[in-house]
Amino acid sequence: MNFKIGYRTLKTAVGAAIAIAIAQLLQLDFYASAAIITILCISITKRKSLIVSWQRFAACLIGMAYSVIIFELVGYEPWSLGLLLLVFIPTAVMLKVQEGIVTSLVIVLHLYTLQQVSTAIIINELLLIIIGIGVALIMNLYMPSSEKVLRVYLKDIEDHFKKILHEMAEYLRHGQSDWDGAEIPETVELLKKGKNEALRNVHNHIMRYEDQYYHYFKMREKQFEIVERLMPFISSLERSLPQSIQLADFLDELSKSLSPANHVVYFLERLDQMEAEFREMELPKTREEFEIRSSLFYIMHELRQYLHIKDSLWNHVDKRSI
Repeated sequence: MNFKIGYRTLKTAVGAAIAIAIAQLLQLDFYASAAIITILCISITKRKSLIVSWQRFAACLIGMAYSVIIFELVGYEPWSLGLLLLVFIPTAVMLKVQEGIVTSLVIVLHLYTLQQVSTAIIINELLLIIIGIGVALIMNLYMPSSEKVLRVYLKDIEDHFKKILHEMAEYLRHGQSDWDGAEIPETVELLKKGKNEALRNVHNHIMRYEDQYYHYFKMREKQFEIVERLMPFISSLERSLPQSIQLADFLDELSKSLSPANHVVYFLERLDQMEAEFREMELPKTREEFEIRSSLFYIMHELRQYLHIKDSLWNHVDKRSI
């Protein structure tokens, strides 16, 4: 078992220490709670950190307001605490600040323990909240860059696409293959992980709502759906025709040019040219040849859709950082 300290663990430890040190320096009561609030507010992305921090702050204010009203009117009794929770939790959910329920309960229990409410106590609790949330926000300003990881996913996905397209070409060329197809499930997993990492990268930028990597993985995901549809048709072609060789050459050329760069127009023209040549050839002489050529036309149709996906989902994206 590997012992590993991640960046989030390090931020949590440092943040908790700083929060409790500030609270102690200000001689606040329940100073340890500042560290608890910081720990609760450490998040995996900057955007989530801002949202969660706001929810926790709002929930704490609501919790204190209910505490003052209920404890002072009803008394500091166990059943009054239960009554407070019956009212407070639905209110937090209704106002969409439920992320702050646990944090606010820390403050509520302070008031219950002290058995009184005063200006000094309210200020003490507000300072605990501000220190805890403030330190967490500062710690969350640092998020490791996803650029290197995203580039690795991009390269691995392209390598897998190249391998799959090449093996499809080999099958068209020879009518058989010893390829085990391992790249198919691996590509599915890489696309899933790449999209998730790209989405997290978006959430680590406060003002950015789009990510070129996310668009790239989404585009490849749509293209891969077509590749998966083509596999059964290609694997059913046990005989190679001259047209099969031409289409195999096209797939090999397509695999070699695979990159974020856009070569769609060139390959669409190649498809048009190849389709025109196929139509000029002699009509099939046997049923088997007719079925194979029909399958080849279907494959060309799907490859055209494959290229159009890149043209429609990728051309408008800013690709300067890829």
